[in-house]
Amino acid sequence: MEQTLKFARHWGAPAAAVIFFTLWCVAEAGRIGTWWLSYWPGTWMIILMTFAIGVATWKPYLSLGFTATLLLGQLTYVIPPPWDDHWAIYIGSFIALAFILWTGSGKQRVIAGASNVAFAAGMTFLIVSWRYGWGVGWFPRLPFGDRFNFSHYGGQLFSLLILIAAGCAAVGIALRLYEERGSLFKARNLVQANLKETEVELVVEQERTRIARDLHDVLAHSLAVIAAQADGTRYLSQDQPKAVLDALENIAVSARHALVDAQRVIEGVRDDGLVAPQPRLTDVGPLVERMRQGSLKVQQSETGTPVELGAGQQLAVFRIVQECLTNALKHGGRGTAVRLHFDWSGPGLTMHVASELPESVSIGGTDDGGAGRVARGIPGMRERAHLAGGWLSSGPDGEQFRVTVFIPYGSRPVALLPENCTEDEVVPSAKGLEREPALALEDAAPSSGPERESVGRG
Repeated sequence: MEQTLKFARHWGAPAAAVIFFTLWCVAEAGRIGTWWLSYWPGTWMIILMTFAIGVATWKPYLSLGFTATLLLGQLTYVIPPPWDDHWAIYIGSFIALAFILWTGSGKQRVIAGASNVAFAAGMTFLIVSWRYGWGVGWFPRLPFGDRFNFSHYGGQLFSLLILIAAGCAAVGIALRLYEERGSLFKARNLVQANLKETEVELVVEQERTRIARDLHDVLAHSLAVIAAQADGTRYLSQDQPKAVLDALENIAVSARHALVDAQRVIEGVRDDGLVAPQPRLTDVGPLVERMRQGSLKVQQSETGTPVELGAGQQLAVFRIVQECLTNALKHGGRGTAVRLHFDWSGPGLTMHVASELPESVSIGGTDDGGAGRVARGIPGMRERAHLAGGWLSSGPDGEQFRVTVFIPYGSRPVALLPENCTEDEVVPSAKGLEREPALALEDAAPSSGPERESVGRG
């Protein structure tokens, strides 16, 4: 049915025009004769009405123009006036109206309806007036003047033509409503399908939220127990060496910070859709201070004018610094020297992190020295840098393990160095970093090779 309607919408009007023309030719075959184009008065009526029907779907205004041309031509005697049995040819205008009401726009439908009312009035005048048609087949010829003819027959004929036009218009409107009903059914089915998908996604999201909350409760309990046990052991073991007490304090502090980070990650998006606060560049300073308390010898420096980064880029920088310092403590142990330098002088932030490379870490090893285990720290940092629009290079450089990161930035200056970090503390480290060999950092990504990325740091 749908395919039939689609075909009729495009080719129905031309097909109706051919049928209209053929039926009238058959009906008038006995009177039009061989030379009907030249002598039969109804020739131009059939031709113009056929064209009015044929173009009704594609050119509604042109279709109305054909009907108007016919009526004006007959009123001015350019086209022969209708005979008493030619009035039915005017029905072609109402057939064209049906196609316009079916396929036309709102404006076209209004203009077509108003025009056909005017056309019906003109047809009534042409048929009833003694100057033109002298009535239809069932009206007697009344050459008594237009006033008498219209008073007796004008209203009847006009009502008949309007009734025929209304019937044709009802067919066009019914076809249009049927199509719109089908479109509404399709839209309803689509909305129902989307609603089902949304319900499934909502169920999955709710399940993920439940799992995240359960995981958070487990981590919160475990980390809280670790912190409490470390603090309790430290308070009950005051006679132990300072190194043991510092280690216990670092365990407690790290557990508390891990608990906060776990809460940020797992509950990053709350039920109301708001994102929980994420670490920013201003959190790098406190992170460095905490790692210094963990017995890392961190030297932080900075050159150039700091520029504000996006929220995602600031998070990436913080996580990369956090991972680098954690790796340095993991592989180098307590007392490992780490140099952290931020360079704001290029087209983006260039960050250098250099730490002592212990002898126990061999080039070509895995993350923790075990066979068959793949490092996750460096690939994770590299992925964060790529998502932030930059790149990351890592690998050994002499007796140091160096990580170089480039992140493009915006245009507004911000403060980055922590308040408790003075220029006297950072400038020597900055000069030291500038004297060390480094990768090409400006406007080009580094060449990544196995010799630089296969080291077991993660």
